[in-house]
Amino acid sequence: MSNVSYFSGETFPLEMHKVRIIQKLTLLPIEQRAQAMAAAGYNSFLLENKDVFLDMLTDSGVNAMSDRQQAAMLLADDAYAGSATFFRLHAKLQEFFGLKYFLPTHQGRAAENILSVTFIKPGDVVPMNYHFTTTKAHLVRDGARVVEFIKKEGLDVSNDDPFKGEFDCARLEALVEEIGADRIPFVRMEAGTNLIGGQPFSLANLREVSETCHKHGILLVLDASLLADNLHFIKTREAACKDMSIHEIVLEMASLSDIVYSSFRKLGFGRGGGICTSNEELYKRMRGFVPMYEGFLTYGGMSVREMEAIVIGLDETLDEDMINQGPNFIAHMVTELQKYNIPVVTPPGGLGAHLDAMRFLDHVDQRQYPSASLTAAVYIASGVRGMERGTMSEQREPDGTEPLADMELLRLAMPRRVFTLSQVNYAIDRIRWLYANRRIVGGLEWDEEPEILRFFYGRLRPIGDWPAELVAKFRQDFGDSL
Repeated sequence: MSNVSYFSGETFPLEMHKVRIIQKLTLLPIEQRAQAMAAAGYNSFLLENKDVFLDMLTDSGVNAMSDRQQAAMLLADDAYAGSATFFRLHAKLQEFFGLKYFLPTHQGRAAENILSVTFIKPGDVVPMNYHFTTTKAHLVRDGARVVEFIKKEGLDVSNDDPFKGEFDCARLEALVEEIGADRIPFVRMEAGTNLIGGQPFSLANLREVSETCHKHGILLVLDASLLADNLHFIKTREAACKDMSIHEIVLEMASLSDIVYSSFRKLGFGRGGGICTSNEELYKRMRGFVPMYEGFLTYGGMSVREMEAIVIGLDETLDEDMINQGPNFIAHMVTELQKYNIPVVTPPGGLGAHLDAMRFLDHVDQRQYPSASLTAAVYIASGVRGMERGTMSEQREPDGTEPLADMELLRLAMPRRVFTLSQVNYAIDRIRWLYANRRIVGGLEWDEEPEILRFFYGRLRPIGDWPAELVAKFRQDFGDSL
């Protein structure tokens, strides 16, 4: 059953938890928000959290822990080697995924690094349904080329296909024919495509990808960081899976994959990461890089307290009342924005609600980073911090040319069990106002552009004086309101 309530003909999601510990929030006046954004170089990553009202930057490491998770942290065994905590987590992962071996890492991108240094050689090609920023950076650093075989519906912002994150196996067959399977070290499937709106793939598609890979002797790697959302969508959107339990779906997804890796900052609601496999040869090939880069094999750079919390968090991931919370709140936000013709990615996906900056700011040239401009404008208008997911999140080619992103999105992440419905409705209201005044918002240009992962710490400046004009219009419409 879906945890949705009805009132006067309207539907809204229900929080299936009660709030027992709170943190105070601050909503700065708009003038101070504009100053804070300028000081941050119009990069939401560089805002200080004290200046943020609702932090929708990410769901990574900021999900609320349950009472059971907090209690479990008191049981942690902080031995450097042979920690009982590690063995509890290892046993839970064996139960959760049905996979034999586990290598701990301090977070998901550390797992990506180990996969890359283990399997990549210069000239390799790595197909995936869609890339993620840090994944691609690791692979390119080690000499590989990334190709994206997302099905065509995946790049259509307003297409309502329920599984827009699916992989096109015909294109993999063509690639094998062109370059040979020996130049393809693995195929990566991301369970919930981060950069194109949190769109899922079906279990049927994963079966097809697995069959195609194994026919050609190619490894299949599953990025399970956003697995919880993808599980919800498989359960609710894939007719053949409606009678399967969440755990049955997890076990089949893992059995179809040679390696499963994850950020436990997302999956498990803690902080850390890891790699799981049942292939002893693959395990031994990767194993030596854990003490080299991360820490000993029984902690891998993870806090033992967080590891204890992840054990409980994995149990909670199998609870439909828990994993539907994010998608239900995201669907509410997307549906409400659509009522006012505000351009969003549809159908509602996982991770967060995604505004389509190409249509929201259709007067801003893509080379002036409309996603970053919209991110800055939403913060100034509301105090809500989102994340740019567009051209700014890409990086330049070696010759200095800049590839334009397939989509220009503002991601408004929905950390699990964190926000109330009234807070989400506040964000919707301020976005409505901004959309009505969107012509004020202009583009951005680089002030300081790093060479690698520039979106994390690069600094920009506005083209023109549009932030001041936005503040003036806000005061005209809202008076003394925050």
